[in-house]
Amino acid sequence: MAKKIQINRAPVLTLWAVIVAERLGYDEKEALTFGKAVAGLNAQSKGRRLGIYEEKSEEEKKKEEEKKKEQKRKEPADLKFVELLGRGVPATKTSKGLRTVIKGEEISPESVQKYLEQKFGEDLDEVRAAMEKLASAYAQKELESKAYDLYEKFRPEIPEGKKGWGAKGELDLDYVRALAE
Repeated sequence: MAKKIQINRAPVLTLWAVIVAERLGYDEKEALTFGKAVAGLNAQSKGRRLGIYEEKSEEEKKKEEEKKKEQKRKEPADLKFVELLGRGVPATKTSKGLRTVIKGEEISPESVQKYLEQKFGEDLDEVRAAMEKLASAYAQKELESKAYDLYEKFRPEIPEGKKGWGAKGELDLDYVRALAE
């Protein structure tokens, strides 16, 4: 039976990044925070490209710069970047393992798990299994370099430009599984 899910791209990218990170050796909680960061960084750059995030005035830019300096002071000294799906994800070592840090705040793996459960609903386990099958079809090094290209192949199709921002498209699980063959 063909399984297709109506969903927007952000949770699909989040889950795929989680699975890729796990396949690359990170534990589930580390991977959850990395997945959320990858999707957020992608959304930011796409939003700027589409003009959804408008250009700031000089005064706003100055305030933003001050804010960044303050956040930089708050950042952990051991901040490092984990490369995932072509993105440098900011992470720091905590007592619970590596965690993504955005604007000086750790991302909670539990909040990311809840987000995925809300977005995928009862389909989460099946989608996860299809993506895990795809990820495990590649050696780690190969997956590392091909992960984003694979995502571009199976991600939901949405309208171009601003019309597609936040729009739902069809995620075809049979196609995801077929890519693993």
